[in-house]
Amino acid sequence: MARSDAKVLISGESGSGKEVVARAIHAQSDRADRAFVPVNCAGIPETLLESELFGHMKGSFTGAYRDKPGKLELADSGTVFLDEIGEMTLRMQGLLLRFLETGELQKVGADRALGIVDVRVISATNRKLEDLIVQGQFRDDLF
Repeated sequence: MARSDAKVLISGESGSGKEVVARAIHAQSDRADRAFVPVNCAGIPETLLESELFGHMKGSFTGAYRDKPGKLELADSGTVFLDEIGEMTLRMQGLLLRFLETGELQKVGADRALGIVDVRVISATNRKLEDLIVQGQFRDDLF
């Protein structure tokens, strides 16, 4: 797995070492000398998660006093680890899916994509995504 650039989904119970596995995959990959950027999707409210992942432009919302790069931009040429991806809202899943399909990075408040980034995505969840799909809480096309 480490030698390819394939997207990876790690599943397991809380505390089972999913981030350890993600870091090991990164460490054995061709991207090992580049950034490994973890993001706890469950620990960030949706309103902030979009800005955290994609970044934002100055003035795009109250408190956006400067342009800020997102985690995906910071992980360019490296790996981003999306922990607890099963907690993402459907809207955020749609934004993530578009990014995964195109690699285009559009910051919050930008009127167009600002470029393409090369990021390996490793995600993890302790939830059964197949069940969430049936319940309409997780996108089948993202899965």
